[in-house]
Amino acid sequence: MTDVNVTPAKQIRRHHWRRDAVELAALFTAVAVADAVANTIAHGPDGPYLLIVSAVVLVATAAFHTWWSRRLSHAPPAAPTDPAPLPDGERSDAGGGTVLWRMRTTVRDEPGSLAALCGALADLRIDILTLQTHPLADGTVDEFLLRAPESLRTGQLTLRVAAAGGTHTWIERADAHDLVDAPTRILGLATRTALDTAELPLALRRLLGRCTIRSVPAVSPSGRPTGRTAPVEGALERDDTVILLRDPHGGVITVERPYLPFTPTEFARARALVELDARLGPRVPGGHDVLTLPEGAEITVRRADQSDLQAARAMHDRCSERTLGLRYHGPVADADRYLAHLLSPRFGRTLAVETASGRLVALGHLLWDGDETEVALLVEDDWQGRGIGSELLRRLVALAVEAGCDHVYAVTQASNTGMVAAMRGLHLPLDYQIEEGTLVITAQVRPLRAPRDEGRDAVRTDEGATDTPVAGAARPSVRP
Repeated sequence: MTDVNVTPAKQIRRHHWRRDAVELAALFTAVAVADAVANTIAHGPDGPYLLIVSAVVLVATAAFHTWWSRRLSHAPPAAPTDPAPLPDGERSDAGGGTVLWRMRTTVRDEPGSLAALCGALADLRIDILTLQTHPLADGTVDEFLLRAPESLRTGQLTLRVAAAGGTHTWIERADAHDLVDAPTRILGLATRTALDTAELPLALRRLLGRCTIRSVPAVSPSGRPTGRTAPVEGALERDDTVILLRDPHGGVITVERPYLPFTPTEFARARALVELDARLGPRVPGGHDVLTLPEGAEITVRRADQSDLQAARAMHDRCSERTLGLRYHGPVADADRYLAHLLSPRFGRTLAVETASGRLVALGHLLWDGDETEVALLVEDDWQGRGIGSELLRRLVALAVEAGCDHVYAVTQASNTGMVAAMRGLHLPLDYQIEEGTLVITAQVRPLRAPRDEGRDAVRTDEGATDTPVAGAARPSVRP
């Protein structure tokens, strides 16, 4: 059953005994008054004539009242779920605003089906801003970007779409970023992917909407084969809710969207992005920033990748056990095993700090973890207390904002005063939690979205089911 708005019981007018008692008392009062007036008139000289005239006036009044009541009772009642039609040129959102909706529905692949759907939207005073079609074997999935009156409810929209022949309808709130047409948006994502290997997971997420993206390497951080593989051409699984793609760096990329099945068109677009990344090979944007520390020493901040693996291991050798323990929260001997994973662009972005002589003295990691991205810092002992960690953290937060993240969190210990001070130095709202003996500090890097933009405003109707899509994570749950 589709989502239907039902009028509350308290709004339905019901018969009540008190109302009947009042009407009965009024009737007796009217009879008493009429009897007194009749007695007065009957004993007068023109009594009979006045009674006849009064009877004619009374009959005429009763007849007019009956005609008027019947006319009102036969007027078409206003529908409780649909807005009343308005004259041409008059907008239904007069005195109110409009909102953007993304809607996807399946229609029959036959002439006139799309026209009927567009006509139904026009009846609701909805503007169609963009339209994409996704052909299927037995129909067509039409994806709309709509501008609708703010007072329009999803129940009204889904009922009207269903009446026009739309099935498996899914609706969610959109924003101004969705106003970019699909070809322009896809070309932009391809450009970003071509410039930076680390952009592939983010590009897939922007391309496919809220989904869970996991990169499973061929070899785990501990050095054991994971056994995960995927066909060269990719595959759709679990009723088309999971995409499997072969990672050019080894392993598998899985994209899961349980609340909305992928179409063949979306699968082809995702596979094209992965093929582009595979053809271009490993790449990291060039460029670096030279900074001068308060004591006058110069350092260079740049992006790092797996080509910096040997330099990072050499930095580990120069770090004390306490520094490595505060960073990796585990046996110090296992620290080197995680470096290849941390430096991989599939799982995030890494910033490196070099001295004027080219020696690596600090690393800052931004690890994809859904909406709450993890940040981690490691600064060599001899270079601690000079503001390097705070500088790296500010840059990592800027990268997180650019990637569309809402939160970043750091896993540390209460005794790590340097990391705690660096998080406080961001001057952002912070949340502190203790988990299994460790301190988790979460920073809100972007203002909270209004409730209308949250996933709970998304509605999917599938043979009467109403689901709420859930945002997913973007990297495997590895927290070295």
